Amino acid sequence: MISTQAWADARLLWDYHRMHHDPRPCSVAVGLGSHDLGVADVTAELYHQGMAPVIVFTGATSPTTRTRMPRGEAVHYRERALELGVPDSAVLLEPRATNTGENIEFSKALLAEAGITVSSVLLVSKPYEERRSYAMMRKLWAGVDVVCASTPVDLEEYADSIGDDRMVIDMIVGALQRVLFLPGLGLAIEQDVPNSVVSSYERLCVEGFTSRLMPANTAARPTGSRI
Repeated sequence: MISTQAWADARLLWDYHRMHHDPRPCSVAVGLGSHDLGVADVTAELYHQGMAPVIVFTGATSPTTRTRMPRGEAVHYRERALELGVPDSAVLLEPRATNTGENIEFSKALLAEAGITVSSVLLVSKPYEERRSYAMMRKLWAGVDVVCASTPVDLEEYADSIGDDRMVIDMIVGALQRVLFLPGLGLAIEQDVPNSVVSSYERLCVEGFTSRLMPANTAARPTGSRI
């Protein structure tokens, strides 16, 4: 049973993770692989709205997606987008990445090999991965404008769609840890993190929502500002 306080803390983190960007036309849309086919749905919808002329779906498999997406995250995303009317000619497939850093680096290389000039990226992710993905894009693909997008849904509705409340909160907590620590590893830009958000994160860790945390020996000291 998840406590009322834990849900309140998780909602605060959820809202912080959302970048609240307004979609605008970009050179390319990049759908980051995950367990959530909603990423493919949003990417397809943005394509049909004319927000990007080409899509890259990136992702192999992970312990979370191996059963749900046995052919690989990018492959399942592509299949979903084609079902939703996106032409095959508009989709590039990057099936090797096993983490967000590789998602970014491999997608960048794939687009360069295809001769596609990129000045802006419409970055589509799970809702609670927007901020971390944005911070990593700004560090690892410097020089491009980044616009974040995800399924427009609240925390409870999203958790219901996944069917595992605890896993979703675990992932929200893990994403916040990475916002705090990845700048110290040289993998993301620093961002302001309100004290209220850090306090909620710490309470959720104490309550045991820790399965998605990086091991202590791989995490640097947090560098994000606390305001």
